[in-house]
Amino acid sequence: MAGEGGTLMKTGQLSATGTPLYSAELIQEGSAYKLVVTDRLRHTVQTAYVSRRVVEQLPTFLSKLNSPQLGGLRQ
Repeated sequence: MAGEGGTLMKTGQLSATGTPLYSAELIQEGSAYKLVVTDRLRHTVQTAYVSRRVVEQLPTFLSKLNSPQLGGLRQ
């Protein structure tokens, strides 16, 4: 799990600063993968089934979010 500044944190470890707005879990159900996103302010939950290919690409997506070329996304 990545904390602020892109630092890696152990599973279950929470950031010491800031207010969590969303949380996400990726759950394996047999050969299927379910993404569960919780909006912690509105107390709502959304789920979506995602392909194995998407699951395998998650580290790439996360590294792109931290990329200097995408600085506009972090304003």
